[in-house]
Amino acid sequence: MLYVVLQVCAILWSQYYRELISGHGYSQNQLTIWKYPSMTRIADLKGHTARILALAMSPDGSTVASVAGDETLRFWKCFEVDKTRKTSVSKAKPKDSSGQQLDTLTRLR
Repeated sequence: MLYVVLQVCAILWSQYYRELISGHGYSQNQLTIWKYPSMTRIADLKGHTARILALAMSPDGSTVASVAGDETLRFWKCFEVDKTRKTSVSKAKPKDSSGQQLDTLTRLR
């Protein structure tokens, strides 16, 4: 199968799922999720009306933020969080001087 992709604007790597997320412009202005290494298209996420300018992933790897030329910021829940992995990561976070974990300041809501 041949896919025509115009103007790749950004690429992210999902380390937990071994997938790539690419942001595109023109034609459909979509995000596309690709399975690595087969590069099989998993999903197209549509919603922007202008080309995607940048992508960012949340620290837990579950959510992707995209910003586009249509002056919108969109949050995409692309991946499920592994509860066991999230628990082990949060235990390793550094503590501030009062002994409370800093994760309350760094959570994406």
